[in-house]
Amino acid sequence: MGNAIGGGCTVIHQDVVDRVLGQLPKDELLYDLAELFKVFGDSTRVKILYALDKSEMCVCDLSALLNLSKSAISHQLRTLKQYRLVKYRRDGKVVYYSLDDGHIKNIFETGFEHILERV
Repeated sequence: MGNAIGGGCTVIHQDVVDRVLGQLPKDELLYDLAELFKVFGDSTRVKILYALDKSEMCVCDLSALLNLSKSAISHQLRTLKQYRLVKYRRDGKVVYYSLDDGHIKNIFETGFEHILERV
């Protein structure tokens, strides 16, 4: 059969284990991916991302849309910027936010489609 591994379990398909092990990214990359997904774990941030998926918006408009203080919106936008989920541009004194790139749009929309399948 196969080799015994931690917990006393015997490997049934060593070829599959070896193949997947050879494709497994480094722990640092998997940690970064896990951290990215944690950002999606806050409903306020998800609402902001949903809004920005539909249109570029400024803090005041996001604040009015979500019925949250400008401070609360700004705090969440800082986190979203830190993880490169949103970007911004200045137009005079107004700062406009949008999704950082097409990858973010795809991640968000794919996740939303997955949830809608269960409804």
